[in-house]
Amino acid sequence: MSVTPCGFVRTPEKGLARLHWADTGWAVDGEPPDVPALRSLRGLEIEWPDAEVPLDGLLRLAAAGIPLTAGRAAPWVPADLAALLIDRAWLDHAADGTARSLADLRREEHSVRLRRLAHPTPTPKVSIVMSSKRPALVGAALAQMERQRGVEAEVLLGLHGVAFEQVRAVVERCALPVTWVEAAASVPFGEVLNRAAALASGDYLAKWDDDDWYGPRHLSDLFMALTYAGADVVGTTAEFFYLEPLKATIRRTTFASGARYPSEVWSDHVAGGTIMVPLVKFREIGGFPGLSRAVDLEFLKVAHQSGARIYRTHGLGYVLRRGLSDEHTWQLPLAHFLKVAANQWRGFRPSLLMEAA
Repeated sequence: MSVTPCGFVRTPEKGLARLHWADTGWAVDGEPPDVPALRSLRGLEIEWPDAEVPLDGLLRLAAAGIPLTAGRAAPWVPADLAALLIDRAWLDHAADGTARSLADLRREEHSVRLRRLAHPTPTPKVSIVMSSKRPALVGAALAQMERQRGVEAEVLLGLHGVAFEQVRAVVERCALPVTWVEAAASVPFGEVLNRAAALASGDYLAKWDDDDWYGPRHLSDLFMALTYAGADVVGTTAEFFYLEPLKATIRRTTFASGARYPSEVWSDHVAGGTIMVPLVKFREIGGFPGLSRAVDLEFLKVAHQSGARIYRTHGLGYVLRRGLSDEHTWQLPLAHFLKVAANQWRGFRPSLLMEAA
């Protein structure tokens, strides 16, 4: 059975423990590593043996999402892994008091970087499907798609009440192959998505929202999670929000009810703008519902009812933009987002994994 980050704990109860070599393998304070028991730790501090030893056990811990750190790297450790292990910036934040949630965020970012090394994947062919009725946003969305690393992507653009001439210039500048369909403004949103998705030639379909922000490893992280979880549908947490009228960024880690909103779990809910699904499974599910609103929610509902396994991975490479509530198919007042905020910052302040300027 492969080791995965499923069950990752955002807020650990304990501090660092010692990871060392004990003759036959890596050990934590003298005992073989037990991943479920390690979830409560902030991380593991590596003590290197004098001689070269296998790294398999260490990489299994990284694959499980256990944060690892070291004051130095042994000379026989690969350079990319060594660079991550000795980057201790995530430990610079206090893990208690009012700074606790920021310390947890930096810790999770470090964990994700380690997972990427420990879960290498082939390069998938991904068809990105996006419907837009706002031509002014299409260029920025295409630019973010061009930034995607670790995937071979094509763009399927549904122009919803928009003529191609309105976006021709930005489409022709895009380095990715772009195919488009035009649909009248009266056509339901879900139907526009389906018309665009019908043109897919990739092995995987990924939904994209024109007004949100995506980090350069967004698609490859989704594919990584789909692969290690063995899921039918994958998406992220809806965790970071930019509240445009307030010029503020908030991060939520709980629902309005106070219930936790974790990542790396099996769930029937993921952020709608981050859905990824194998194209074959998408067609088995029946595509997107031909509705004007709640398209993502209904798609996930039908997928769940059909027996599809839905996995929610981290949301650190995604930011939802929220303006006034009547501008979005998902309508919630700005006050709701302030109520559930674990962190609040002035301006655009995404996770470091967004690699934003």
